[in-house]
Order: sequence, then structure tokens, then C-alpha cells
Amino acid sequence: MPNLEGGGAERVMVTLANGFAARGHEVSLVLAARRGPFLDEVAPDVRIVDLRSRRILMSIQPLRAYLKQDSPDVLLSALSHANVVALIARRLGGWRGRSIVSERTSFVSATHYARAFKDRVLRRLMRATYSGADAITVVAEPVVGELASGLRLPPEQIHYVPNPMVSRRLALLADAEPDHPWLVSGETPVILGVGRLSHEKGFDILIEAFARIAGQCDARLIVLGEGPMRPQLERQIARAGLGDRVSLPGFAKNPFAAMKRASLFVLPSRFEGMPGALIQAMACGTPVVSSDCHSGPRHVLEDGKWGPLVPVGDSAALARAMAETLASPRNPPVAQRAQIFDEDRAIDHYLELMGASPRGGDYCSQ
Repeated sequence: MPNLEGGGAERVMVTLANGFAARGHEVSLVLAARRGPFLDEVAPDVRIVDLRSRRILMSIQPLRAYLKQDSPDVLLSALSHANVVALIARRLGGWRGRSIVSERTSFVSATHYARAFKDRVLRRLMRATYSGADAITVVAEPVVGELASGLRLPPEQIHYVPNPMVSRRLALLADAEPDHPWLVSGETPVILGVGRLSHEKGFDILIEAFARIAGQCDARLIVLGEGPMRPQLERQIARAGLGDRVSLPGFAKNPFAAMKRASLFVLPSRFEGMPGALIQAMACGTPVVSSDCHSGPRHVLEDGKWGPLVPVGDSAALARAMAETLASPRNPPVAQRAQIFDEDRAIDHYLELMGASPRGGDYCSQ
């Protein structure tokens, strides 16, 4: 991984590393740079390897040296740019272990929304390197076909593995006291969003939708997360006169306590891979509303069975769904659906792809 700055992929990789170690496997968590709030969540029996690189693309040579020196049986990488680096380092160093790369988002959506020069270069590098992986995992079933087509790969090389999102630890964290005073008092309904403050997450759409219902109901909005859109979102909140009703408190190490006490969780994303925050909010038993973005929410919510799906970017439709869900006396038992994203199932599947015993023991070459 590049680092352990706050994000869904980082949380998943720490979960997997800890899970593999708990099963009796020797695990190293290799980071281009050792930094980020999730460092504190790495289990004591997981060794952290710091490649001391300022950028992920500068870590090719240090990673090559690590592979030569430590000669691990399997290398699992995540995020497109880190996957490219891992595969290049493998090729240059002649390391013969098993390489698995995890693609975290929709290739079609990334092609549509991420059009900067660096994004186009990255996709060309993906086409040049991904065929060298022993296996590729994706977090949503529709991504198998689109990745195979977009990168000209055989579909059998690509495996859908649900994210490890629901665990006993999540339930324990959800029972903790929330940090935000609006959630402690419980007097006013609170709508919650969680994620990186970036364009693809659509929090500008959520704030616009909240502004539409602010005069109709006595609710407040909290968005947990940090990112480049913070100044823009703060200006939007000020223009709408919602400074006393919308809060951007920043990254939360334990968002689950907020999820459990929120009246409603909203995912307003323009695109997603598999929306971990949506699944985790459901595991906390909180009613949900989501944009019908490509590619995960429709699968998670089973075409709207577990919560409303609204068109991407439609703040009016999102406002209506939010108001109706808040006013509903009865919402679906969403925690029941969230159980398909159980942590142990995902760990078992990854270990199977690695050719490793699900309960520790020797590595078995496949």
C-alpha cells in the first residue's frame, strides 16, 4: 500500500493483514511510507515494512529489494497505482512468488470521471502490467467484465471477493460513545455521510439535498472525512446559511459509533467500487439512502429492497428519499443484509487465492 492514511482500501488491507496473522500466517504490511491513522490498528504480530518513499512510484526499487531479500510466498497489493508498482518490481527483480492485485473501484466509472493525463497514463500502465498478476480481485461483481474488457484480460483471471466489512470488532466499536455532541444528545435527527472529501464521493450533492429539506424538518448533517474538497464544501455550507446545521469534523478513526446513533446514513457518490461505509452503516442497523452509482450500491441494496436508490447527481430526488426515510415509522432490517460481507468469509477467499491454508500452516503453490 502507499500508506495508511484514512480510506476504505487502507482499512480493508489492515483488516486482511490482521486476519491473516490471526490465522497463523507470517505477515508483513509493506508501505511506501509509514504514515497514517490506521497504523495504530495494525496487530502486534504484523510486521510493518517502511520503504521510505515520498511517492508510490518512487518505491519500485525499494520494493524490488524487499522482495529479493525477504522472498515472501505471496504479495497482495491494493489500489491501481500500487498494483502497477508491485507488478513492475516483481518483473524487474525476478521474484517468483505469487502476486495478487486488488482493484478497488469501477474501471468504467474511473475511465469516465478520471480523465486527467496522469489517470490516462495509469490506465495504460495497468494494461501493460495486470496480465502479469497471478490473480486480480475486484470488490463488485460487475467489475469483473468491465476490467476484463478494458484491460483485455481473461475473465478467469479476475475474482469477485466481497470486502471484509462486518466483524465482531465493528459491533464493539459501534457501542462506544460518539465524539460529536449532536449524536450524544439524541434530541435532533442526524443525517450522516462518511468518506473522503473528494469529487467522486458527492458530498456537494448531499449538502445541496440537505439544503432542500432543511426548512421542512429539524435535522442536522454530519460528514466524517477529510480531503481536497473541504474548502469548496465549507463555502457551499456558508452560502446556504447552514453553518449551524452542517458539520465537517474531519476524519474519524471510529466512524461506527456515529453510524449506530445516526438517524439516517446517506451515500451520495458519483461512483464507487464497493461502498464499505454503506455496508458498515447497515451493519450498525441504521436506515440508508444511496445514489444508484456504478457499481456497488444496487448490489448491496438488492435493487432498493434495503433502502432507496436515487439517480446520481439528482439532489432533488436525494432530498425526497432522505425526507421520506426519516419520516418512515418502519425501515428494513439492514443489519441482516450486511452479514453477507462478513470479515471471515473474505479472509477465507483471499487465502484460497493465495494458495494458503485458511487456518495457518504451509504455503501451497498453485
